[in-house]
Amino acid sequence: MASSVDPQRRAAEVRPRLVTRPLLLRFVTVVGSSASFYLLLPVVPSYAQNVPGRGSDTAGLVTGALMLATVVGELMAPWLAARCGHRLLLGAGLLLLGAPALALTVSQGMGCIVAVCLVRGLGFAFTLVAGGALTASLIPPERRGEGLALVGVMAGVPSLVGLPLGAWLALHAGYGSVCSTAALIALVSIAAVPGLPGREAAQGPPLGIFAGARSGALGRPTAVFAVTAVGAGIVVTFLPLAVPPGRSGVVAAALFVQPAAATGFRWFAGRRADRRGAAGLLVPGLVVSAVGILAVALTDVPVAVVVGAAVFGAGFGITQSATITLMYSRVPAAGYGTVSALWNVAYDAGMGIGAVGFGTVAGMTGYPWAFVLTALLMVTALVPARWDRTAACGQRAMAGEEQAVTEKEQR
Repeated sequence: MASSVDPQRRAAEVRPRLVTRPLLLRFVTVVGSSASFYLLLPVVPSYAQNVPGRGSDTAGLVTGALMLATVVGELMAPWLAARCGHRLLLGAGLLLLGAPALALTVSQGMGCIVAVCLVRGLGFAFTLVAGGALTASLIPPERRGEGLALVGVMAGVPSLVGLPLGAWLALHAGYGSVCSTAALIALVSIAAVPGLPGREAAQGPPLGIFAGARSGALGRPTAVFAVTAVGAGIVVTFLPLAVPPGRSGVVAAALFVQPAAATGFRWFAGRRADRRGAAGLLVPGLVVSAVGILAVALTDVPVAVVVGAAVFGAGFGITQSATITLMYSRVPAAGYGTVSALWNVAYDAGMGIGAVGFGTVAGMTGYPWAFVLTALLMVTALVPARWDRTAACGQRAMAGEEQAVTEKEQR
């Protein structure tokens, strides 16, 4: 008797397989798009500054064009995916991300550089939104948090390597070599796209991005993540300026431990969300993020800056994992593209707004107090985070009552 029951019990406890052939192919496109994007991110601004007759303002112009096109593309992508399918849009995104980079090997005109940035921004946006929707469709719901965190790690590692590698290659091999490498990486990864699901990943009526943003189920996590992304943009942009001169080692260490901690804790939070739910992670993630930024405010204390950056990275990783897992769990498959778009817009817009706003505030208060005010801003996001947790608890209670009534009627 026991021998017949135990195998059934063990089978029930076995979790569904996470890494499948389609997900491995998706990893290829994740690494390809991320590596291509981040290799050129620090290179193109310096390339533009070398244009005869141009100054330092060109760096901001090309980066601004890239990020503007990325946000616009993220807003367009759900509508396009509903008409052509996520697979086709992902392939188009990789093509738009890779091919234009080749133009930089033959032209250094400012118009060409800006045009390349605009097209590559659209391409990167398409890979983020369409790829994110495909990712969600390839992961078993029981392991969604862990699977999304794993894909986040696959995207995060190329960014950690690509940023310094791009700058190094430009210095030692020339701009043309970096541009060709970035183009080749994106274009080669297109070979993995045919093995991914196409239109079947977007069946059902699509969810509009503005309708999704207005709904509390998606709007609350989006707001929480946007606030923490503000902190990420500030740390990356202003930490080198806020730390006193002569402490470049402190800045380098802080800028390394922040994304490293974010990647590690994103994985931890994803696994925890699969077991106990993601809603309970929003408040801890926000609190940890705010504490980290508060520690960074001690810009004259090297240990506080490095530890604060690591603590902020941990909180940021937790909110990354919790918000995206929650949002995907609250929509049908047809809404995956909208979730991916909202989450990525919150990321990009939050970083951009944070960088611009912090610069204005720091000019009036100084860097330490500007970091303190940023931490206070993050605390305000506890309101939508707690609302979300309360709403989630209420929905679970209602679902339990309905199940109990159904079982009673069946008896």
